Amino acid sequence: MLAAHLADPDWVIVDCRFELPRPDWGQEQYRLGHIPGAVYAHLDRDLSGPKTGRNGRHPLPDVAQLQTRLGQWGIGRGAQVVVYDQADGAYGSRVWWLLRYLGHPAAAVLDGGWAKWQREGRATRAGDEARAPAEFVGSVQGGLTVTPAEVARMGQDPGRRLIDVRAPERYRGEVEPLDPVAGHIPGAVNHCFKNNLNPDGTFRPPAELRAGLEAALGDVPAGQAAAYCGSGVTATQMILAAEQAGLPGLKLYPGSWSEWCADPSRPVSQSLKGAE
Repeated sequence: MLAAHLADPDWVIVDCRFELPRPDWGQEQYRLGHIPGAVYAHLDRDLSGPKTGRNGRHPLPDVAQLQTRLGQWGIGRGAQVVVYDQADGAYGSRVWWLLRYLGHPAAAVLDGGWAKWQREGRATRAGDEARAPAEFVGSVQGGLTVTPAEVARMGQDPGRRLIDVRAPERYRGEVEPLDPVAGHIPGAVNHCFKNNLNPDGTFRPPAELRAGLEAALGDVPAGQAAAYCGSGVTATQMILAAEQAGLPGLKLYPGSWSEWCADPSRPVSQSLKGAE
């Protein structure tokens, strides 16, 4: 569908490719080749706020600054936004979620991302691109996030559920490549975001997504659950998968593990709990 709208002025394409160990890699790849008409969104500079050392590695951006940036990308009222990353939606979902957070529901993540686009031999373009600016009008939508205090209560409440979407070995505390403390939030279950994907990086069918999420949720409704990851990025991919599975309402803990473990007074668990 996207290929038929490359020249549509009401469609805005955003390239979100990124690698945590190499923050400049995504933009370098974008300049070498991207979907025609796409603008580039940098996770650190555009999609995250200032770090204090206590608010995680990718805090939510300042709302006013984010709205300005979205307008600079040409996203105005009524625009259909399509975002993509390398393949698995881990970074593209961040923009998808931020748009919904600001009340702009016309957003989608390109299934299979840049990798699938290339495999299909579709058109590409090199260099930087810009769009005519627009006025982005939005407001923060309530009920989409949880705070550290709420997270602490959720881990002790059988009627709520915390889903840790990181790799199982990070959840178990066996390794921790990014944050100073290994382990997970007490009471959380593990359901890795990669479980939502086929081997080629596309999303599994909705029925399979639903089965995996229901195993993690147990008898808890999605609206009473929250997802977290290392820094609030890949957890948005789990929220997208839940929407695709017909399980809306899953919330985000924006600061995620990097915020939680930055406070030494918060408890840490390294015991296995729940499905992987």
